[in-house]
Amino acid sequence: MLGALAVLGALLALLAAAALHPAGAETPSAVLDAAAMPGLAPPAVLDAAAVPYLTAAGRADYRRFLLQATPRVFALAADGSWGWASAQPDMAATEARALLLCAQWGGKGCKVYARDLSVVWYGDVRAPGTPPGEVFAAGPGWSLLPDARFLWQGPGQARGAYVWAHGRAAGGQDSRGSQPQPHVRVFNNAGWDVFRFDRDPATDETEAAAGWMRAALKEVRRRGYARIIAGGQSRGGWNALQALSEPGLVDAVVAVAPAAHGARGSPAWAWALDDLRRVVAAARSPAARVAVVTFAGDEFDPDPTGRAAILRGLNAPHVGALLFLDRPVGLSGHGGGAEAQFTLRYGDCLLGFVEGQPGCPR
Repeated sequence: MLGALAVLGALLALLAAAALHPAGAETPSAVLDAAAMPGLAPPAVLDAAAVPYLTAAGRADYRRFLLQATPRVFALAADGSWGWASAQPDMAATEARALLLCAQWGGKGCKVYARDLSVVWYGDVRAPGTPPGEVFAAGPGWSLLPDARFLWQGPGQARGAYVWAHGRAAGGQDSRGSQPQPHVRVFNNAGWDVFRFDRDPATDETEAAAGWMRAALKEVRRRGYARIIAGGQSRGGWNALQALSEPGLVDAVVAVAPAAHGARGSPAWAWALDDLRRVVAAARSPAARVAVVTFAGDEFDPDPTGRAAILRGLNAPHVGALLFLDRPVGLSGHGGGAEAQFTLRYGDCLLGFVEGQPGCPR
């Protein structure tokens, strides 16, 4: 469907250009606290309190940095100036941009503090654990693999596994390897391992992909993860909702702008709502916690009001709890979940909801 990666890259590039001393932005914080991490001590990169020289505003901005896609670089100087950049064409360009921003704000002798998932400070390199370089499961047209661009705990230490499914890009573009939306980093920073559920666009049909996802989720469970989230955007979100048809397959679903019937003008819109009703009626996961997000102005939504009424039917006995973020103010379009503001506003409460809290404030 929509090229979500391109949207994410453009938005994060804009964020990086203003990544120094921002005013008034919300900052997820609780999920980045060392006490929130399970098992062993959290990776050094997550410890905002350990970054030298920074003011409170600097530490708040460092936490925003921790929500960015890779490549990412955080730079600072002994006078307390800082700057960061992310999602530039390569690591060299990202590092140059971060150092430039730090210097433009008066920093003298700016140096790199963190690159991607590691702390690098005057030669001190403290790298976190990295996922095994193996495909966990695969079949004709699909694969399930740990995403090495995220922090890794392993099944014995992780809070759970977040399996992310990309959309089906318009025009047949290949979305395999694309980074999950930024809210997934909130989960990862809190100790959830991240897997990608990748599909070949040549064979990525809705019902086939639903079967592939079920097989992938069963493999994650077999590998020892006690809690599993199936999440995704667009067709990936639709397939995540389909996973609810098998009890015990998932503990939670995060479906962002779920869709499976093409953009405005598609003839498939004629039966889109009926298919959604069938997905909701088929849900048989009474313990699962389900978060669904829709956006105003979504060109893949044939009937916002009708779809919202159907999605509100995802309640007991179909699922254990529903959090429905229905067209939140200030966010729009099929790629609304890729916007930085979505993560800043809803990342913490999505994590809290999945882990048993009531939901998000209005």
